[in-house]
Amino acid sequence: MKNIVKGISFVLALSTFGFMNAQHKKNKNVSISVNTEESKDYIPAVRLINNPDGSCTFEKGQIPTLKHMNTTTFWMSNKTEEWEKNAHPAPRRQYVITLKGNIKFKVTNGSTFIIKPGTILLAEDLKGKGHSWDMVKSKAWERLYIPIAEDADDFFISNKDSD
Repeated sequence: MKNIVKGISFVLALSTFGFMNAQHKKNKNVSISVNTEESKDYIPAVRLINNPDGSCTFEKGQIPTLKHMNTTTFWMSNKTEEWEKNAHPAPRRQYVITLKGNIKFKVTNGSTFIIKPGTILLAEDLKGKGHSWDMVKSKAWERLYIPIAEDADDFFISNKDSD
């Protein structure tokens, strides 16, 4: 339940930002000031990346909270298309926020990890065969896709960096 509340809060925050941005575009005389706080809190994350040879691997890490991320849109899904069931690269750099479901991801060398609500998946494996996934003890995967603007920081901090 706690993770669903986090997910809903995240969506509401994005929606509010989008509304404020739309209002600003309608009336250019309105000035909106957003206070970006620095936080020492983090949300766990796993990033899918390409090795130099194009194969796919992953690294565990975290993303700081209260960072304003350079995104322009998002959408939700609870459907699975046929192409998603096989190995595939990410179609774009994006955050994938799981709201419901446990998803087991598999990379090129056969290594796996599980994404549950409360952990952000950062898909950046844009080349090669990519990754595959399967639902574990779940009948549905409800998620948000939030593309990252081109050349924008993903704010991912690898656990390797914090050792």
